[in-house]
Amino acid sequence: MEGEKVGLLLVTFLCLSYAYEVSVSCMMAYDEGGASAVFNSPECHRWDFSTAIKNGTDNCLIATHQGRRKYQEDRITCYPRVTVPVLGEDGVEEASVGIAAVFDGHGGKEASEMASQKLIDYFLLHVVFNTYKNLFSHSKEHEEPGQNSLKFKVDDESTLGILEKALLRTIQDIDSEFTQEALKNDYISGSTAIVVLWMNGQILVGNLGDSKALVCSRKTHFDQENEGDLVTTLQAKELTMDHHPDRDDEKARIEAAGGVVLVVGVPRVNGILAVSRSIGDIRLKRYGVIAEPEITGWRRLSIEDWYVVIGSDGIFERMSPQDVCDILLDNKDSSSSLADCIVHNAFRKGSGDNLSVIVIPLRQESPPSLEHKQQI
Repeated sequence: MEGEKVGLLLVTFLCLSYAYEVSVSCMMAYDEGGASAVFNSPECHRWDFSTAIKNGTDNCLIATHQGRRKYQEDRITCYPRVTVPVLGEDGVEEASVGIAAVFDGHGGKEASEMASQKLIDYFLLHVVFNTYKNLFSHSKEHEEPGQNSLKFKVDDESTLGILEKALLRTIQDIDSEFTQEALKNDYISGSTAIVVLWMNGQILVGNLGDSKALVCSRKTHFDQENEGDLVTTLQAKELTMDHHPDRDDEKARIEAAGGVVLVVGVPRVNGILAVSRSIGDIRLKRYGVIAEPEITGWRRLSIEDWYVVIGSDGIFERMSPQDVCDILLDNKDSSSSLADCIVHNAFRKGSGDNLSVIVIPLRQESPPSLEHKQQI
């Protein structure tokens, strides 16, 4: 028994801000049950990621409003500077990643509440465990007899791949855990989820449901109607596609599972749910509703990209993505938060849903306004 204890492989990630221990028994718990198993296992280190999350929300402008609904079921979260372990030339180093998410609940707040509470801890735990696996795998492949030190090939793609995998596993684990809670407590609720990661000038989006993420990019053009002035605008580029049940690929999956898409105001799974992917909604999982995010792979941001916007579907009920970018440009000098301006405009234009939005400024300075013109 004592020999077994000595034989356990124990790795400690030592970074500037934290230390995490990964034992064989804890790795087994992770492989068998994911993040929730690790947090609930007496064999595992008591994980505390509080020191990995840096204070400050300069890069997260957030706003939420109950709108015209009886209940507020949206949940939002944003962490612009989170320390994560990455493989460097000499082993494990630290880097900073941003993570922001909007969870739009329906049928109750339980699913969106759990998702927002579990997101950051589960994500960081998956990053740690998958970085450890890469470290261990690399060591076994490259270690040579008599070698005292081991150099690692710095691979940015590997790091970004770990972050993507961590996001996918996080949503999977949250959905699995919520399913157990829903069965125990007879919850009928569900939640869409849209999560944005950004690191080293690149961005990744994971989406399930009908919330949206977009980039507002600076564009200039000659205004032929105004003596050829050079005019600056912000143009919207959507980063997500809505998961509506009547989308061809979504409809095919639902029908293959024995479900049906019926129009009840809008297309709905079995005439009930207006989205085809969500966390929770356990009564419709057998009919093709899944909790697998659709990933918009890592995209390098350009110097013309000024804002990333993440919003629940209530924001876009009466406004287009381009309307949102126009609001950001028109209100850049407003005393109100840019996120507040978007929410207030959506409400004023008649949106009947809960309203939640996150605006992530990508530049320190503001773009020139529409009124700023350069005579050519």
